[in-house]
Amino acid sequence: MKLTNDLVLRAARGEDVERTPVWLMRQAGRILAEYRAVREKAGSFIKLATTPELAAEVTVQPVDLLGVDAAIIFSDILVVPEAMGLPYEMVEQRGPVFPQTVRTTADLSRLHVADAEQDLGYVLDALRITKQMLNGRVPLLGFAGAPFTIFCYMTEGKGSKTFSIAKKLLYTDPAFAHALLQQITDSTIAYLKAQVRAGADLVQLFDSWAGILSPEQYNVFSLPYIRQICDALKADAEVGHTPITVFAKGAFFAREAIGQLNCDVVGLDWNMAIAESRALIPGKTLQGNLDPCVLYAEPSQIRAEVRQMLTAFGPQRHIANLGHGVYPDTNPDHVRVFIDAVKEFSA
Repeated sequence: MKLTNDLVLRAARGEDVERTPVWLMRQAGRILAEYRAVREKAGSFIKLATTPELAAEVTVQPVDLLGVDAAIIFSDILVVPEAMGLPYEMVEQRGPVFPQTVRTTADLSRLHVADAEQDLGYVLDALRITKQMLNGRVPLLGFAGAPFTIFCYMTEGKGSKTFSIAKKLLYTDPAFAHALLQQITDSTIAYLKAQVRAGADLVQLFDSWAGILSPEQYNVFSLPYIRQICDALKADAEVGHTPITVFAKGAFFAREAIGQLNCDVVGLDWNMAIAESRALIPGKTLQGNLDPCVLYAEPSQIRAEVRQMLTAFGPQRHIANLGHGVYPDTNPDHVRVFIDAVKEFSA
């Protein structure tokens, strides 16, 4: 299907664009009253994420209501461990919780490499439905969590500021850590390939907890597995044309190494200086990196910050975004100011 607006894909591939494309991480979510209404109808976050028609509905909402240049499928990075045999719950005010954890080699026997079509078919169905609903207006983005980030949740059992249980295992049982990371990696490769076949035009890897690792640990326990995923996707004749974005929050020390991966776009958080990142990551498209808290400011300040960001990135090889997901209490009118400013100042 030919896209009416393919700015994100052209920018990702390094082709010239007439203006900077823009979308937001977590754009399909609680900032929109329309999302909250669908979420209430679904009854729970997990019910919403696992009902393809509802997931597709909220995926398309930001395209209609905010004017973003891409839709990103409404799902969760933790669907992969659930598909591997480790179910989770989404607890209000607490976030994701795993009733059981995986912390020993013996625990690995309870898991399996996920079968994307069988174990994650509801996400693939949501992608197919969304693709039809979009009808070529904008690209549809898929995503997955990077293996180390998924490892953190599977071993810790919940969110954490330090993920000290997960990190402890890297020191005390590295053989177990590598075995689990490989299972996650194999599951993620199959999942992302299936997403592309179901209609995803670009896929993003979220390494949300990259920043808790030392540079040495990141080179051992995260980067090799992300490399496997990128290489496997690019080597697949059916899906290898699809751009890949790697976003490793907090891993400022790994920017140069990430830039050498077989990916097309490198996501930056707001702590990563733009000029320095351009120098460290030549020849790649960069995505980001406005501080999400800027959107709490007055519209005039938001516009000024957007202008400054766009000037620093330059007019090409940039996909405008925040440096992390939009916060749920952000005024949607301020989100529109951000999006409209990107379009105005980069045209």
